[in-house]
Amino acid sequence: MPEAPASRPVFDPADPLGVDDLLSPEDRAVRDTVRRWAAERVLPHVAGWYERGAVDDPRGLARELGGLGALGMSLRGYGCAGASAVQYGLVCLELEAADSGIRSLVSVQGSLAMYAIHRFGSEEQRERWLPGMAAGERIGCFALTEPDHGSDPAGMRTRAERDGDGWVLTGRKMWITNGSLADAAVVWARTEDGVRGFVVEAGIPGFAARDIPHKGSLRASVTSELTLDGVRLPADAVLPGARGLRGPLSCLAHARYGIVWGALGAARSCLAAALEYATTREQFGRPLGGFQLTQAKLADMALELHKGLLLALHLGRRMDAGTLLPEQVSFGKLNNVREALTICRTARTILGANGISYAYPVMRHMANLESVLTYEGTSEMHQLVLGKALTGLDAFRG
Repeated sequence: MPEAPASRPVFDPADPLGVDDLLSPEDRAVRDTVRRWAAERVLPHVAGWYERGAVDDPRGLARELGGLGALGMSLRGYGCAGASAVQYGLVCLELEAADSGIRSLVSVQGSLAMYAIHRFGSEEQRERWLPGMAAGERIGCFALTEPDHGSDPAGMRTRAERDGDGWVLTGRKMWITNGSLADAAVVWARTEDGVRGFVVEAGIPGFAARDIPHKGSLRASVTSELTLDGVRLPADAVLPGARGLRGPLSCLAHARYGIVWGALGAARSCLAAALEYATTREQFGRPLGGFQLTQAKLADMALELHKGLLLALHLGRRMDAGTLLPEQVSFGKLNNVREALTICRTARTILGANGISYAYPVMRHMANLESVLTYEGTSEMHQLVLGKALTGLDAFRG
């Protein structure tokens, strides 16, 4: 007797390609836990936080995120969860589906500050800082960008000079997420031996953090300017394993991987809002979703979102296998952030005038992604990274 045909799968508008089937039960459990947390703790409040430009109790949120294992979650030991890269990516997606600012807090804490200490720090530095940071009891920031040097970190002016057995740091850092919250700043500075990283404890004489006002993006995130005015540090403040720009750039590659996933969260939120609106809002006697132009927009948005998700999953599997290349991370950030921003802008057109209201998430996500598009490597810089990889010719220096 021939086998009875299996029941035909049902098309799921939320998962049209069946990507969930590619995830393990553990992957889905991690994702769903963070999705529930974001729905309970962030979504009811985030529009107000964004409008005010301030998050209620960010340290409390950090402790809750630490309790979920979301801080430094792909690192091993020192209280870190040791989760897979795919699971970390799924967490970034769920957090950014709530707001890019919340995902940025987690990315900077785990993929920049904690990663730098974990990879390049001494055992004493790891033991001192990482357990508290993993628990969210201590906040970290990553200070590379300067007022006059963003895409070109080789031009940094912040200097660290030897002073007996210690160091003296002088300079300014700009656009530093978590800056005024931080208990510790990983500061990169030029020395006579090249670029080095230093763990600078907040509150030390000469160290100051000032929040940057009047932001039109990432308003539910702390963004600061750091001033280092003759900051004296002991010899053991330097990260012993990092010399040259390879140190901070490797940290950035790790953080950019989270952005590859995170941007899709913002896009998913906007697509969901547009789809719900299109099926309930009537114009000319029928739902907006019944018009061909609207359906074409929704189809294109779903296409790019889920292609991006497959790309993110592929890169995550490569990271878990230890085969992910920095150029491949550039591939993911360039594509997924650019397409996510297009999805958000298209969703805004479907919602019409309501698209600019904070009663809907679309304008907030769209504005946030304007920052995500340029931080940790602008689209142009990632195009040049890929251009160099494809041609073997370096266009950065002209």
